[in-house]
Amino acid sequence: MPIVTSTYWNMVHGMTPDEVRKDLEGMQTMRNIGRNMAWMLKGFAKQEKETSFADHVETTYRTDFHY
Repeated sequence: MPIVTSTYWNMVHGMTPDEVRKDLEGMQTMRNIGRNMAWMLKGFAKQEKETSFADHVETTYRTDFHY
């Protein structure tokens, strides 16, 4: 499963929106994770155009406990 990462913990600190905006490192981290998410989604879209995303996944055998 793809996981989007950033440069540090993905959080900001503050009790109000104004306090959060003063957390410069937190805001930078949020911008980085946003850019990384966009980059990953663009990559998925590009791959989808080129081939089926999960064409390599086997689905022949399934365990089914309902008889």
